[in-house]
Amino acid sequence: MNIPFLGNWRKKHGPARGVAVFSEGEHDSEAVAGLLSECELLRSQAHRAGVELDDSAASLEALDQLVPGWRDDEETLSWLGNDAGLYLGTVIVRTVPGAAWDFWANGQPVVRLSSGREFDVVTSGHEWASSGVPELSQLYAEVAET
Repeated sequence: MNIPFLGNWRKKHGPARGVAVFSEGEHDSEAVAGLLSECELLRSQAHRAGVELDDSAASLEALDQLVPGWRDDEETLSWLGNDAGLYLGTVIVRTVPGAAWDFWANGQPVVRLSSGREFDVVTSGHEWASSGVPELSQLYAEVAET
């Protein structure tokens, strides 16, 4: 899986820890959450637009209101889609009881609820970045009520 900011995270936190996060078996939940919550490009774009990303459902609503100027740049669109999905997952994991990060066999991060239901937040982030539908806040509401 291509997570564009992984190189930056490894520079800050060291390669051994970054590799351990994605290794088979047990992993450090806090390290995973920290890595996946960075969302550098999304946070930068939101900051420039005056939107504070505080890991709340309200911040998802604010993101839904951003003017999508990134849609004309394919590279930015892909990176922002990853970030949007990871940020959505971050908000879910931090606010929905029992929600946690997990990984499919191909390395794709997903959010797993205590019920066992999984959400492919990265794919949802790409859909939001490219078309705005479904809205991040709508996805959050659907997950939070299940």
